[in-house]
Amino acid sequence: VQLVESGGGSVQPGGSLTLSCAVSGFTFSLSAMTWARQTPGQGLEWVSSIGSFSVGGLSATKLYADSVKGRFTISRDNSKNIVYLQMNSLKSEDTAVYYCIKGGSNTFSTGPRGQGTQVTVSS
Repeated sequence: VQLVESGGGSVQPGGSLTLSCAVSGFTFSLSAMTWARQTPGQGLEWVSSIGSFSVGGLSATKLYADSVKGRFTISRDNSKNIVYLQMNSLKSEDTAVYYCIKGGSNTFSTGPRGQGTQVTVSS
């Protein structure tokens, strides 16, 4: 199992970033995926999850932490084995290392994850 995050960086408050996570080593389309974040000295904080499949043409289920709801959008491209996190209206409190994790919101704390990508929001 391999997960590789990219797209992090430094941005001013109110700015936007899109994180990507390329995965391999498992059947991506059958796995829920999660983004979580961590700041120094703090535990892993769940950010968003997306379900493993769509039913009847509907989009896969997406869940968001209250702190990012309305600002972040999770999506996936099963043809490319990539999961994305579009982050808009970024705030200083969004500063963290962001991890892509195999699994859903109920297993993210123990699921395989990438090396993380740093997001810094500062003026």
